[in-house]
Amino acid sequence: MAKHKKQKLHFAICINSDDPDLLTPRRIYQVLPDENAAKSNYIRVIDNEGEDYLYPAEYFIFVAFSPEIEQTLLQTS
Repeated sequence: MAKHKKQKLHFAICINSDDPDLLTPRRIYQVLPDENAAKSNYIRVIDNEGEDYLYPAEYFIFVAFSPEIEQTLLQTS
């Protein structure tokens, strides 16, 4: 039986976008784990439409927040 691990939440700030309706520069986005995407230098984020989608990793800067801030970000998104 596989052990359940608590997944670490990750967030990134958008620094570039080719579609401002989906990604807004300077906005914080939740990053979802996707090992296959990472191999191709993409990350999976929850975009402005509330959907998870792959975007080039170069569009983002990863940031680390305290658990309290992460919970607040998740509640307000």
